[in-house]
Amino acid sequence: MANKKTAHIISHTHWDREWYMPYEYHHMLLIELVDKLLDTLDQDPDYRYFHLDGQTIIREDYLQVRPEQRERLDRYIAEGRIQFGPWYVLQDEFLTSSEANLRNLLIGHKDAGPFGVISKTGYFPDSFGNMGQAPQILQQAGITNAIFGRGVKPTGFNNTVGEMDSYESPYSEMIWRSPDGSEVLGVLFANWYCNGMEVPADPAAAKVYWDKNLADAEKFASTPHLLFMNGCDHQPIQTDLSQAIRTASELYPDVEFVHSNFDEYLQALQANLPEDLVAIEGELRSQHTDGWGTLVNTASSRVYLKQLNQAGQTLLEKVAEPLAAFAELAGVQAYPHHLLTYAWKTLMQNHPHDSICGCSLDEVHREMITRFAKSSQMAEAIIAESAAALAEAIDVTGVAAWGNAPVPFTVFNTSGWERSGTVTVELIIAKKYFPEGPNPQALARELGREPLGSLQVLDEEGRVYAAKIEDLGVHFGYELPKDRFRQPYMARKVRVTFPATEVAALGYRTYALVEGAADLTVAALDAVKVQGHTMENGKLSVTVASNGTLTVTDKLSGAEHTGLNVYENTGDIGNEYVYRQPEGEQALTTEGLQAEISVIEASPYRAVIEAVLKWEIPASADETFVTEKQEMVPFTERKAQRTEQTVPLVLTTRYTLEAGSGMVQVSTSFNNQAKDHRLRALFPTGLAADHHYVDSIFEVAKRSNKPAAEWVNPSNAQHQQVFVSVEGGTNGLAVANKGLNEYEVLLDGKNTIAVTLLRSSSELGDWGVFETPEAQCLGEQTVEYAIIPYAGDGATSGAYAQAYQYQIPWTAVQTHGPAERVPAVNGQPLSGGVTLPVSGQWLSWNAEASPLAFSTLKFAEETGDLVARWYNLGGEPAELRVQPSFEAAAVFESDVLERRAARLDSGEQQVGGYKIVTRAYQLGDK
Repeated sequence: MANKKTAHIISHTHWDREWYMPYEYHHMLLIELVDKLLDTLDQDPDYRYFHLDGQTIIREDYLQVRPEQRERLDRYIAEGRIQFGPWYVLQDEFLTSSEANLRNLLIGHKDAGPFGVISKTGYFPDSFGNMGQAPQILQQAGITNAIFGRGVKPTGFNNTVGEMDSYESPYSEMIWRSPDGSEVLGVLFANWYCNGMEVPADPAAAKVYWDKNLADAEKFASTPHLLFMNGCDHQPIQTDLSQAIRTASELYPDVEFVHSNFDEYLQALQANLPEDLVAIEGELRSQHTDGWGTLVNTASSRVYLKQLNQAGQTLLEKVAEPLAAFAELAGVQAYPHHLLTYAWKTLMQNHPHDSICGCSLDEVHREMITRFAKSSQMAEAIIAESAAALAEAIDVTGVAAWGNAPVPFTVFNTSGWERSGTVTVELIIAKKYFPEGPNPQALARELGREPLGSLQVLDEEGRVYAAKIEDLGVHFGYELPKDRFRQPYMARKVRVTFPATEVAALGYRTYALVEGAADLTVAALDAVKVQGHTMENGKLSVTVASNGTLTVTDKLSGAEHTGLNVYENTGDIGNEYVYRQPEGEQALTTEGLQAEISVIEASPYRAVIEAVLKWEIPASADETFVTEKQEMVPFTERKAQRTEQTVPLVLTTRYTLEAGSGMVQVSTSFNNQAKDHRLRALFPTGLAADHHYVDSIFEVAKRSNKPAAEWVNPSNAQHQQVFVSVEGGTNGLAVANKGLNEYEVLLDGKNTIAVTLLRSSSELGDWGVFETPEAQCLGEQTVEYAIIPYAGDGATSGAYAQAYQYQIPWTAVQTHGPAERVPAVNGQPLSGGVTLPVSGQWLSWNAEASPLAFSTLKFAEETGDLVARWYNLGGEPAELRVQPSFEAAAVFESDVLERRAARLDSGEQQVGGYKIVTRAYQLGDK
């Protein structure tokens, strides 16, 4: 009986929180499902287990409406009958940041912690592709397996599984290996995650059902242990499953039918694995399929969602968390774990694949905008409080160069690299609280009469910085003291724009606005010069051509890149999931247009040249498209073309070059009035290469320019996070972005990087007819990206570090002197007596020319340790040297769950190729 087959039947429901119905419609069905599940667990002892889809948010959603069922639900979770975790939500891995993927896992574990049991199943049932570093992340979290539905064999719409001549693995079981060598056992839902749904209890129907399903499972299984997933999307639980299992057992005495769970199934699988399992490596993006079912074009569906997500997660992980960590380290404010967790959870409610991918109903995505706003508002509040608390502790009294009445302000650099760039801050130069005068109107008139005078920006050494100082007039404001009622005031404000230079990584620098003074040293600056339509600094020369494109010359290498930023427009008769260009259509481009070019700004620290292109593009697809959608004609078979009617598309592009910068920043604004189309920006690299590099999840992935032989989709679009680059010979060209997650490297002889700026579609797609008019993205749009030429490789040249910094906003805040330390708080500084120097740094590391990338600085809630993380962008070991400016009782190796491991004796560490390394600093006795 050693070879007796075992059918592991795992009950579950794949719970999309929102998709083809709005959230609350799904929510109501969830309440019904869990109610029925609890009743079934109560009444049927043979109904042993239920898998809660790997996401702890389901419990939150249920108890929001059914709080009286908490004890009942939690008892079954603690007993292990309801398998719980390990994620908070089932996210799209490629459209959420590296740190967001980890917060998802961390919060899922935190939610499951009180129950003393958590599902250690690396569950990715319906991710639209899987990140290459997943095995390393899972291993660090103590998870030794990955269960997934896509990425290895063709899985398309409506849960259909295609057939091909060959697969990357002959079995549904395989070894999945990350670039660093970490391995997990991979299990593919070869027959999807519904191959055991609705098991018949009737013997005749059961015979037909199991004859087919057993054969289908055996076709791919490498062991006698066969996996059957008893459920599907929003599938109600099968209440007669116990009887159905008894029926199957009677019909097939040579098969053991078990109501199982993933722990039992994986344990049995491990004990029976053959020696010839295939090892698959890195990203699972369905590379070896026909290319139609990868769903990669969800990266460009509703681009506005991606932009909001990028801004929101960057605020949290790259600004709010490090600033709050600075404040905790300085002793001026406790780290707000509870607030950050709330902000992350709110943001991550937008991260499920049907949400962030933009492939749901319009009502779903409208609600997402509110969640993005709520999460960002909390992040902004944390940032403001942390920065204010730090600023209040900075001692600005001893800076002789600032004279008697300076207006100091502090610039914080929350990135992991020393940084220079243009910073804008609004400052109050005079303020009067309402109790100090007869009425606000009189105060406003009084403040408005005060002359602005001649003002300059100085650093602590007395060096003068070129600055633009704008009088903003008198404005209302208020303070919210911690111990009394709100304090309104009227204030005279100015806006200061200047070049902050060499602000330390994970540090700050304080400047002051002072009245003009003589005999002061002018700060050295790699000034920007403008002549005609050319702007240049010491690193780059940038010329705007008559058609609005750029020629960028890297002065360090002499490499010249021409024709950059041509705009391309094509039709799209696909849907929210898939881009499909009409057959035989020729792409339109702006290459032959004439631009209206003007110089908008020409200061020593920044130049801006604007190019306006007036274009006519087709208004929409033709009437055939309407009929094809209504009749559910598959997108690969549609014959629609674009209409001959046109609408205007005016593209206003601003190119910005800053002093000392090695990148050209681009902002393009337009009012989209066209439907059923795609807009891209093209960057011909002119570099000979058969592969390119792209920022992904904790890695810069190396991808082939040419798709696999199986690929037939004319488009080879791919996912990106922060940038994509092509290297050839000794030079490279990278294009960074803010929330533009889709790109393609064209096989046009120039290795052109094409970045999708907008995709307009009109239907959800997939298994039904769901109109989504708001997916056309009509109206005003603004997109931002940057062009970065470099010599050598992107990591050690610093090009990738520039790209990472490009997404991170500066934080600047006014710093009050002793006489002005927030009188509304009874004259007491927020810092509680702590004093900080004028400029400082909390953590330094050997960032210069390093192949390592900095990822996060935050506090661990469970241990109270300060956590810092890096990852190796290359395959060779790299040295990490860390120097904290604070005292630590001990330093430990840590992991993605922020647990202490081996103790480290020094600040030096060898980081293996592609490794993710986390250090935990014990600051007290905890």
